[in-house]
Amino acid sequence: MRYRVLGGTGMEVSRYCLGTMMFGSVGNPGHEDCVRIIHAALDQGINFVDTADMYSAGESEEIVGKALQGRRDDVVLATKVHFPMGEGRNRGGNSRRWIVREVEESLRRLRTDWIDLYQVHRPDHTTDVEETLGVLGDLVRAGKIRAFGCSTFPAEEIVEAHHVAERRGLQRFRTEQPPYSLLARGVEASVLPVVQRLGMGALTWSPLASGFLTGRHRKGRPVDLGSGRAALTPARFDPTLPVNAAKLDAVEEFVRLADQIGCTLPELAVAFPLAHPAVTSVIIGPRTLQQLQDALKGAALVLDDATLDRIDEIVPPGTNLYHPDGAWRPPHLADPARRRRPSADDRAAA
Repeated sequence: MRYRVLGGTGMEVSRYCLGTMMFGSVGNPGHEDCVRIIHAALDQGINFVDTADMYSAGESEEIVGKALQGRRDDVVLATKVHFPMGEGRNRGGNSRRWIVREVEESLRRLRTDWIDLYQVHRPDHTTDVEETLGVLGDLVRAGKIRAFGCSTFPAEEIVEAHHVAERRGLQRFRTEQPPYSLLARGVEASVLPVVQRLGMGALTWSPLASGFLTGRHRKGRPVDLGSGRAALTPARFDPTLPVNAAKLDAVEEFVRLADQIGCTLPELAVAFPLAHPAVTSVIIGPRTLQQLQDALKGAALVLDDATLDRIDEIVPPGTNLYHPDGAWRPPHLADPARRRRPSADDRAAA
């Protein structure tokens, strides 16, 4: 396993990061089994673990906390805040009120006195980014977190946050966590160049594109839309939809490419993001020990220029074959009222 410095923080992290979204009721409900997976990852040189408060409603953090007892000092531990935790108002978002409260809950579940990287899971357009940066800086000074970053922020919002921090004398986001895979390359257009220009670290997620790059989903094979991950988001897997048909066509090309260079499709998929100079670490999110072992087989794989050129032919740089973030949409896209001028304004102008 090789290591890189995370966004100028001085913390050295493994090129692969263990993501724990699948630990708990949403994926693998067996706590002891998940602990074994975490220990296996650490034993193979991974020293970077990423979780979030909302993964299985806090259960993932509890599993990680249990697994790291006696090994905490050897791990760079990352978690996130933003999504609602429970019913009621003011139990989510990026406000000072919520972050101050929720960081304590994460520390309790993780059984630790500090978090190495605390990430804002998504933008919150009801909260001024100055408010968010201010409270995160206070948490650094209080010793509760060591550094902070953002996750799945558009490039313009990363730049805005950087400028606000500079103007107000605040600490700034040190990392960004975007989705990035062979099938979702949109972040190459602006997010990754901005991250690189600002000296931030990038830890990318979903290298297997929600399972499409595992080899399980192939063109012409039947899909059970009533079970597993497909039951949660059937529109993402229904092969009759044009967006999914395009993904399946690309998968066939990538399978042929992997065969030509002597690796498996998952190995090709997890090696690809690391070819970009802006990427610090790639998050792999196994549900089982076998999935972890399969993903790490590609850890030593380095893609040459000819392979990368062929990847560019299959899915052009900066192109998304699907919308990779199903958990959040910008308010100006999700709310039609933000994109439509009231008809009364037109009558008044006339």
